[in-house]
Amino acid sequence: MSEPLTPEQLRSLTPLNVLSEQQWRELRSQLVPQPLLAGQLLFRRGDQARLTCYLLAGELQLQDAEGRAQRVQAGSEISCHPLSPGLPRLHDARAVSDVSVLMIDSATLDRLLTWRLAHQDLLLALQQSGVDVEWLERLLENPLFAKVPPANVQSMLARLQKIELAAGSQIIEEGATGDCCYFLESGRAEVIRGAGSEHQVLAELEVGACFGEEALLADRPRNATVTMVEAGSVLRLDRQDFFALLKAPVVAEVSLGEGARLLTQGAQWLDVRLLEEYEKAHAPQALHMPLQLLRLKARLLERSRTYLCYCDSGKRSSSAVFLLSQLGYSVYALRGGLDVLPAVQRDALLCESGAGYLARSGGRTERSR
Repeated sequence: MSEPLTPEQLRSLTPLNVLSEQQWRELRSQLVPQPLLAGQLLFRRGDQARLTCYLLAGELQLQDAEGRAQRVQAGSEISCHPLSPGLPRLHDARAVSDVSVLMIDSATLDRLLTWRLAHQDLLLALQQSGVDVEWLERLLENPLFAKVPPANVQSMLARLQKIELAAGSQIIEEGATGDCCYFLESGRAEVIRGAGSEHQVLAELEVGACFGEEALLADRPRNATVTMVEAGSVLRLDRQDFFALLKAPVVAEVSLGEGARLLTQGAQWLDVRLLEEYEKAHAPQALHMPLQLLRLKARLLERSRTYLCYCDSGKRSSSAVFLLSQLGYSVYALRGGLDVLPAVQRDALLCESGAGYLARSGGRTERSR
C-alpha cells in the first residue's frame, strides 16, 4: 500500500501548501497516491464528483468539448494545481502513460482552507499588535479551534490571564471547585487522578492544550490534578468567557432525529455514563467510554467515524464532545441528554442491557462477555 505524501511533497501543491501540519494530519487518509493505467479515464467532461485531483507522476491529457487537447506532465507548473477544478468538469482527463494521482474530498479541503485563511488574517493583525504569534499558531493547530470563529479567538486572547509557574506547581487540584479553564503556553504538565501510590497519570499536556474545562461543562468538582512537570506558563480563562467564546461553537448538539440520520450514515453511539448505568440500559451497539476514562480510551476510536455522545443530563456528553473535539474527532452530543426525551423515545433508544460493546485497537468493536 502506498504511503501518504510527505510534507515536502505537499508544499509543492496549491492550495494544499497553505494548510498547517495539523491539517495535513487530518487529511492523512486522503493523501495516499492512487495509480491509473495508460488509457484509463480519471474523470469525464460534465463530471460532478466533488474531488480535487492532482497529477503526481506520469502524463495526462485534458480534452475540452471542442476537441482541444492539452498534455500535462507531472512536475510541471500546471501539475502543481488541481486538474480541471471547476464543476461540472470542462475536460475529459485520460492517462497517456501509467500515472499516479491524488484525489481529495473538495468539501473537506474547502473547510480547512477557509479556517486557515481566516486565521491567517487574524495572526497577521495580532503580529502587528505585538502578540506572540508563534505560540498562538501552535494553539490554533489544536483541532478544537477548527470550530471556533476567528472573532471568538480574538476576544478570548484579550481576556486570558497569564500565570508563570515553577516545576512542581499545582494548577488544578482534584475535588476543587472549577471556576475557569487553562491553556498551556509553555512547559509541560501532567494530568493525574488519585494520590500517593494510588495515583494514575492520565495524560501529559502539550503546549496549546486546553484543560480544566470538564468541571465547567459538567458543573462538578475537578476530576483530576494538573501539575507542571517543568517550569512554564499557563493562560487562565474565566468560566463565563469559556461558555460564551468556546463552548457555544465547539460543542455541537443533535436531536434524536438528527442522530438517527447520522447513524444511517455510519455514526455510532458513545455512552459516557458509569458502567452501572450502561449495563442497566444502553443504545444499540453503543460503545461504553465513561467520561473519567475518555482521555485514556479515545485512541481506540476511529478517526474516520462520527460519534454521538449521550448521558442523562447532557453535561457529561458535552464534556466528552469538548475533549474529543480537541483530539480531532467528529462528535456530537445528544441535545439535553436522555432526561428530555419522552418515556417512549427513551425506552426505544435504551433497548439493550447487560454487558455491551467495547472499542479495541485498530478500530474494532466487540461485545464484552
